[in-house]
Amino acid sequence: MAELYCKMTAEQLKTEQKELFARYNKFKAKGLKLDMSRGKPGADQLDLSNGLNEVNDYIADGVDLRNYGMLDGIPSCKKLFADLMGVQPENVIVGPNASLTLMFDYISQCVTHGAGDKPWCSLPEVKFLCPVPGYDRHFTILEYFGIKMVNIEMKEDGPDIDAVEEHIKDEAVKGMFCVPKYSNPQGITYSDETVRRIAALKPAAKDFRIIWDNAYCIHDLDDNGDELLNIFDILSQYGNEDMVIEVCSTSKITFPGAGVSAIIASDNNIASIKKRLNAQTISYDKMNQHRHVEFFGDAEGVRAHMKKHAKILKPKFDMVLEHFNAELSGRGIAEWITPKGGYFISLNVMDGCAKRVGELCKDAGVTLTTVGATYPYNNDKKDSNIRIAPSFPPVEELNLAAELLCICVRLACIEKLLG
Repeated sequence: MAELYCKMTAEQLKTEQKELFARYNKFKAKGLKLDMSRGKPGADQLDLSNGLNEVNDYIADGVDLRNYGMLDGIPSCKKLFADLMGVQPENVIVGPNASLTLMFDYISQCVTHGAGDKPWCSLPEVKFLCPVPGYDRHFTILEYFGIKMVNIEMKEDGPDIDAVEEHIKDEAVKGMFCVPKYSNPQGITYSDETVRRIAALKPAAKDFRIIWDNAYCIHDLDDNGDELLNIFDILSQYGNEDMVIEVCSTSKITFPGAGVSAIIASDNNIASIKKRLNAQTISYDKMNQHRHVEFFGDAEGVRAHMKKHAKILKPKFDMVLEHFNAELSGRGIAEWITPKGGYFISLNVMDGCAKRVGELCKDAGVTLTTVGATYPYNNDKKDSNIRIAPSFPPVEELNLAAELLCICVRLACIEKLLG
């Protein structure tokens, strides 16, 4: 049974520190170069989709896909996303390879032309609610446009809705980013109650928009994955059909650099997005859309494909969690959530220690996500959160990286306690 570090004497901590430094220096001597910084699929996952390259025809839905046209995507791909997301094809626009582009473009549209009200760029201040810890790319978009970010604490069932309901009384609050299933980085899935309360929000700003980034909608690690209530099934109950803009993609299903994305919205929002697209592009890559439809066949084909990913990913997640349980449990220095899907594990260490953990890992050859990146402006006031990305390293490297990470956590916390 591990002893709580806060209960140990200074001498006991120094003895523990000496033993840990001996282990740490052995790792350092290996000259490691291990990367756990981003949630990239490993090479074995990418190999699962190599069959995409075997699709060579270019006629679909009676159209030559090599030519112009079909601004909002080919019908078969619209249907594929509609079936996956539980919406109607007419409420889907198929986009480029990354949903990040769709989110950036939509925020840009709101800034320059508004979302049914004044352009945001004409307002003295625009604010966005950001559940934290959260996805750094969301924060980067908002910071780029000069939109003020407001932290909303994540609870075990989603963002703190009491806080959200209070903040939206301010007309300057124009929206909120959400990763509703297997949130980045904690792996939390919003409860039905949370989704319903979000759908029922009554913001002061009539152009309030929620970017529903459903990046991990089918990314379960086993057959017992979480279920997420479809917010588009209930928005109409509260007269909020136009409030939510959903995005998704195949970035972690097929090839991140050559996938397909989709944006899902109400009739009104789809019309306004199409108007902008008509000025922005002729069409997205229809050949790639067709390749994906031919490769998967239908939504069930996508779900079957994701089971192959899960067989590769789950052992990696289990390995990291086993190290956490063996090295960190019972010491009172770290907490984490065991996710049922997604791409990350969120590790909270003793306040004031996360940056030091990152430094120790880097010096020994393990690259983590930049500490603080899970908060707006890279400002984790507690200096406690570390996002772990187990997917990219091969199992052998991941085993080393996870053990070293735990050693670094323990060292950093001992340093803090010894003062």
